[in-house]
Amino acid sequence: MLTDNHGRKINYLRLAVTDRCNLRCFYCMPEEGLNWLSRAQLMTYEEMLQTCALLVGMGIEKIRITGGEPFVRKDIMKLLTAISKLDGLKELTLTTNGVLTAPHVSELKQIGVKSVNLSLDTLDAGRFFSITKRDEFANVMATMDELLKHDIEVKINAVVMDGKNTQDIVPLVELTKELPVSVRFIEEMPFNGDGHVYSGIKWDYVRILDEIKTAYPGIAKLEDPQYSTSYNYQVPGYLGSVGIIAAYSRTFCGTCNRIRITPEGELKTCLYDNGVLNIKDQLRAGVSDSDLKTMLLTTFNTRAKDGWEAEQLRTENVRIHESMATIGG
Repeated sequence: MLTDNHGRKINYLRLAVTDRCNLRCFYCMPEEGLNWLSRAQLMTYEEMLQTCALLVGMGIEKIRITGGEPFVRKDIMKLLTAISKLDGLKELTLTTNGVLTAPHVSELKQIGVKSVNLSLDTLDAGRFFSITKRDEFANVMATMDELLKHDIEVKINAVVMDGKNTQDIVPLVELTKELPVSVRFIEEMPFNGDGHVYSGIKWDYVRILDEIKTAYPGIAKLEDPQYSTSYNYQVPGYLGSVGIIAAYSRTFCGTCNRIRITPEGELKTCLYDNGVLNIKDQLRAGVSDSDLKTMLLTTFNTRAKDGWEAEQLRTENVRIHESMATIGG
């Protein structure tokens, strides 16, 4: 079992396979996009698979594939299929914006993917275009339909943004009345690639819950699963559930069980650090699995106690300006 220096179990890897995305959500990146990584800067699929196999052997039980948008990377299903076969891996999931996902849902089901996080900040096509700068709302909804048709659990991730989509909070909750989906509202974070000035959070988890309770005063608190990053609720009689993720407030750091690897191979033991070990560079330098394992254990044993400490310890106090697309959303 993997643990860190604070006694927290580490059994969950979020692996970002690309920084590229086919949407331009303003809270994630500038409208013109980012300075995309070259192919040489990205981890190869072989490097990713080698790293995943090593980490699963060390105690990682769940892997989530993220981006950018995973399905913009060529032949992504080959990597997913290979990872799904790793001995000891208990759960393979992914996060997607749903634009290109629908044609792959059947194959995702075949390789054992049981849950998918779908990024969807609004149920209004006009606001979707305003937020993402792309006319892809219909494709995202088609992906949701396909996932539900194939009995794959759907978790909808909606970033709550002042002046942009707060009017969508109630409609998104109402979606859980007839559909067995989990709608999770996420506090906006400063990882926007300098796409806009982040002036601090206006809709924290408390305000989001208050907004929901105004429309649903009878909403009931559910028991939160172990390692949950969300506070979970359900409107009585509704099929689905509602979650609120305090991503900026960082109230769940004490039970954090996850690590991240960016598209260029940078290990992050906290979302708010700026990288603690470049795995890709070590692999390309010819480091053995045994030596890499030692390096990984060393980084896990010097992990920040929470996101606030990790942010404070960023190299030379580098401010947060990177995009979630370069971190792994």
